[in-house]
Amino acid sequence: MKKTLLFINPSVFKSLLLLGSLFFLQVSCSDDDNDPVAVDEEEVITTMNVTLTATGAATITLQSQDLDGDGPNAPVIDISGNLAANTTYSGAIELLNETESPAEDITAEVAQEDDEHQFFFTTSGAVTAVTYSDQDGDGNPLGLSFELTTGDAGSGSLQITLRHEPKKPNDGTLTDAGGETDIAQSFSLTVE
Repeated sequence: MKKTLLFINPSVFKSLLLLGSLFFLQVSCSDDDNDPVAVDEEEVITTMNVTLTATGAATITLQSQDLDGDGPNAPVIDISGNLAANTTYSGAIELLNETESPAEDITAEVAQEDDEHQFFFTTSGAVTAVTYSDQDGDGNPLGLSFELTTGDAGSGSLQITLRHEPKKPNDGTLTDAGGETDIAQSFSLTVE
C-alpha cells in the first residue's frame, strides 16, 4: 500500500494562516466602549468657610485654607472670635477650590450630589452638640447647614469631616459611614 502525502502550496498556507489570525483577532476584540462609565472625580477642596449666627450674638466665622493641598504646609486656620455660652448657632458651610481662578464653589457640587456626601461633626468641651438642618433627596442628613449648641463658658472643639460616598443611612459616626474623606478640619474654640 502506498501512502500519499498532502502538500499545501506555501502561498495558500500563508493565506490560511492570515485569515485564521484575522478571525482570532475579530473574535477576541470586542467593542465594549459604546457606554463608557462616567468617572466621578474627587473634589479638590482648598478652603472650608463656616459661618455661625445666633440671635443677640456676634457672627463667628471659621476658616481652614490649605492652598498647597497635600503639600508640606499645614492649613491656615482663622477663627473670627469667641462663641457665646449657652447659645444655639445656625451654621452654614461653604467649600471652595482656590487653585482655580476665579475660585470654584464646591458647595454647589456637594448640594447637587447630596446622596453621595455627608458632613460629620464631632464636638468636645464647651461645644456640646451639633444637629443637622438639611437632608439629601432620600431624607438622610447632609450637613451643609446645621445647628451648633454651646454650654457653659470654657474651651471646646468642633471637628467637621466631609465624606464622599458614605453608607446611607448610617449611625452618624465616621466608622459606620465609611466612604472617602474629602476634607476634615478641627477648630479649637473658646466659649465665653
